[in-house]
Amino acid sequence: MAASIFSGVHMVGWSHSRFGKFDQLDPETLIADAAAAALADAGLDSTEVDAVVVGTFNGGFVGQDFPSSLAINAQPGLRFKPALRVENACATGSAAIYTGIQAIRSGQADVVLVLGYERMNGLPSSQVGDVLLQCAYVKEETSATGFAGVFAGIAQMYFDRYGDASDALAHISAKNHLNALANPYAHVRRDLGFAFCNTVSDKNPIVAGPLRRTDCSLISDGAAALVLCSERALAHGRFRRAVKFRAAQALNDYLPVSRRDVLKLEGCQLAWQRAFAEAGCMLDDLSLVETHDCFTIAELLEVEAMGLAQPGQGPAVIREGQTLRGGRLPINLSGGLKAKGHPIGATGVSQHVLAAMQLVDEAGDMQLPGAKLAGVFNMGGVAVANYASILERSA
Repeated sequence: MAASIFSGVHMVGWSHSRFGKFDQLDPETLIADAAAAALADAGLDSTEVDAVVVGTFNGGFVGQDFPSSLAINAQPGLRFKPALRVENACATGSAAIYTGIQAIRSGQADVVLVLGYERMNGLPSSQVGDVLLQCAYVKEETSATGFAGVFAGIAQMYFDRYGDASDALAHISAKNHLNALANPYAHVRRDLGFAFCNTVSDKNPIVAGPLRRTDCSLISDGAAALVLCSERALAHGRFRRAVKFRAAQALNDYLPVSRRDVLKLEGCQLAWQRAFAEAGCMLDDLSLVETHDCFTIAELLEVEAMGLAQPGQGPAVIREGQTLRGGRLPINLSGGLKAKGHPIGATGVSQHVLAAMQLVDEAGDMQLPGAKLAGVFNMGGVAVANYASILERSA
């Protein structure tokens, strides 16, 4: 793969809804609001958009599928523009972004509107678990507790190999909840504290295996959107600021966990390695990372896969505070999926939007002073679909 394949693509506008549980939420309204806000942020009329990409997993969450044209209902200027829906499990949002990037790099578009959304809370929690379990290898990976059961098994494998790291998982959860206090879009803005996260109780029961409720991400509704443009469109000078994809790498691994050493998260590791090579930088050049903490054990494994710790040493790095604000590499200043929320199709778009906000000093109370380079990692399944981006301000 050529190192420059994704060069010259920029984010020039974005929007982000509040994530949470919204009983009366209409997915069409989510899409319409996200589209309008992102276009307004970019200073564009919908007639100036060349293509639309919509990311949503759905999988049975809502009855209205075929969402690619729903944005047109609220934005008639998008009528007769190419629009499509993409899906790649929990990496659906990043898949939508990368599809937009490909449209620009191929010369088919100069401006692409990317939308990611999900309405998950229309179903009981048990049914949500069943829907999400479709992202596992269902011939082998079934669990009464859904994906929590899959990741609980992975956590137990890690503990068996390297020792009990329950306290490190609690540190991850406590960190992300503390960070979410500063995020106005977060599903839960409450500082739970390490002691609560590290203690099994009526309010923090075991969900599956060694994973407690505080180790599991939330069932959330929400949307995020962004506007991508080409180098040519950026050169017109009409956008008030821009964030460039200095690197963007995507790869897929085996779906069955049984075919790989899942504790290595090799797809995540390789995606980061390729992204660093493309961007011409190293891990320590990053100011911050937004990573896919669907469960706290996932963030622990990703800390090792990105190279912040050697295998089995992730808990020590976490206990030392290296991933805290002010640490060696702040991770999930947004609160991550754990506290911000995880509406499947919106997640990857949300991660990119919040990382971009940091780079242009628009992150409000979340702002990390002097942020220069941001990394984003979004995955579908257990590091099956892997997307690693490195972003920098370009205008």
